[in-house]
Amino acid sequence: MGILNVSNAAFTTGPVMIASVLDHLSIQCADPPASAAYYDAVLAPLGGGRVMDLGNVIGYGLPQRPRFWIGPLTSGEPNREVHIAFQAPDRAAVRAFFAAAVESGAPVLHEPRVWPEYHPTYYGGFVRDPDGNNVEAVCHAPE
Repeated sequence: MGILNVSNAAFTTGPVMIASVLDHLSIQCADPPASAAYYDAVLAPLGGGRVMDLGNVIGYGLPQRPRFWIGPLTSGEPNREVHIAFQAPDRAAVRAFFAAAVESGAPVLHEPRVWPEYHPTYYGGFVRDPDGNNVEAVCHAPE
């Protein structure tokens, strides 16, 4: 996460700086070991991984900075679907994320491609995680 420089008329007539206001995100999982195996596989191509493991709760991110957490269901009810988009450094990383997800058995929502309705260089691939969440890897940079 950080600052993204986007040049697109849909946002403004010139470059705009979009600052991240999200510090971290946590989701509850029906099967934490299955979710951990999934996120271990799909976040590696993006340069992320486990940075904290507290047993039943795992923090993912860059060294010393977990920004995405998984843990067991605590409410007793199934989760509602969420959409989670992980930033990729380039389009090759989006494709590697997608391949790792498919290899782990993730259902495909959308194969990696340019999504010009978002902006001209938005490149993303979408899959489901073990809990049915819509998980995406996205790169905003041109090829």
